[in-house]
Amino acid sequence: MNFPSPHARVLPHQIPLGKPPESRGTEEAKQLNCIQGSLLGLAVGDALGASVEFRPHQYLVVHPVKKMQSGGTWGLKAGQWTDDTSMALCLASSLLTMKTFDPYNQMVRYKWWYKHGFLSATGHCFDIGSTTRQSLDLFCHRQKELMKVLSLRNENDVDKLSIIDVKSRQPTFDVNCSKPGKAGNGALMRLAPVPLFYFRNPPLAVEYSGASARVTHGDKKAVDACRYYGALIVAAIRGEPFENLTNKSFYTEHKDWFGSDDLHEEVLRIAAGSYQKNDGYDKGIRGKGYVIDALEAALWAFWKYKGSFKDGVLAAINLGDDTDTTAAIYGQLAGAYYGADNIPADWVDKLYAKELIRDIGSWLHYEGDSFMLENNQPKESSHQQVHSTDKHPNNHNASESMSTVMTSSQFPNSDSHNTTYPAYDPSIQQQAPKQSNTPLNISEHSNDPSLSNPSSTNSQNLHNNPKSNSDQIGKSEWG
Repeated sequence: MNFPSPHARVLPHQIPLGKPPESRGTEEAKQLNCIQGSLLGLAVGDALGASVEFRPHQYLVVHPVKKMQSGGTWGLKAGQWTDDTSMALCLASSLLTMKTFDPYNQMVRYKWWYKHGFLSATGHCFDIGSTTRQSLDLFCHRQKELMKVLSLRNENDVDKLSIIDVKSRQPTFDVNCSKPGKAGNGALMRLAPVPLFYFRNPPLAVEYSGASARVTHGDKKAVDACRYYGALIVAAIRGEPFENLTNKSFYTEHKDWFGSDDLHEEVLRIAAGSYQKNDGYDKGIRGKGYVIDALEAALWAFWKYKGSFKDGVLAAINLGDDTDTTAAIYGQLAGAYYGADNIPADWVDKLYAKELIRDIGSWLHYEGDSFMLENNQPKESSHQQVHSTDKHPNNHNASESMSTVMTSSQFPNSDSHNTTYPAYDPSIQQQAPKQSNTPLNISEHSNDPSLSNPSSTNSQNLHNNPKSNSDQIGKSEWG
């Protein structure tokens, strides 16, 4: 299982990822269907909404989206997706290649998308939100400084590092390239791979769902929206009923998944059922780029249209504005709940690179299971079993390791500096040599001229991008 070099310019539909060994047992088959459903749901929602991105609700009342169609802001073909899916696939590729949660490697892959069109449906970066762009620009700057400190020859060498490599050689390096106030939906839209990989350990899945946001979106609202939504996705994969997922007490009943760091009050308001309004748009539900609006809109569509992925995703889109992202966020949870088999087949048939997306889902299921086995973590098979167990077994060692690997000084913009991130436990990260099974395969590109001028490769792609200016509508304002 290999992802190509970003410099090879291989389009997603050309990537022969292959399939892992088949899962065995009814329960694993159901989980796999949910995992593939979450990724396909994200991509289907993104592709459906792309054709009317930035259209206001009033336009969609007259011209509602009913099918997969071409056109829109980016002139895409029917079934092609945007930044939401590209960044989710970048996140998934990091988890699968590193076989653990590595925020440095995640940022490297987002940078590859930004600069080289890695895992883009068109081969170019487009539809990037301003917050994400600013964070990636800052990451590129920090990498250049890191290259000087470590006397590395080129960008290729610095890209190969892991978070453990970086922190051991330059402890002050901060991988989180955002700050409070950056509360767009750009982290929530790409979230799914984290809970899909870690769903067997809910506290870890929730912790990393939040950590996955911090690298580009430093506001506590953005982080906690991802923690809460990650928990819902985990619960859906683990077979909890619809009534549990939409229960106003879900957060309190799963509090042991969230640790001591309470959710932001605006996320708590949503968790308490603020989205449960029959007349959604008329009652203030909006598909905007602000993460609180986006989370509320996606959950409204999920709650309102119980029993139908199709009706829910179309309702999310027809709220208007940031249509692709609202639908992509909806699709992550709805796909996990309904499963791949219950997403309209004609939509999936038209989806760009659908086989790659399915295969990535299969590998997330497989490697997530391998992660649990290799790190001696118990696999819980039901919600009840989880609640009879304390937090994951590595909490003690993880807390100790934080002082040398990922201390609160590396999270200066977090509202909770005492939060620990268990998967940075060295006992887990020491599994890194096994990465040789899935090499990055970028060494032969060490002389690529694009590496000597990082800004040159993406300047043309961004020139006509309405999201590249902060005064534009939609994700540019928040994402």
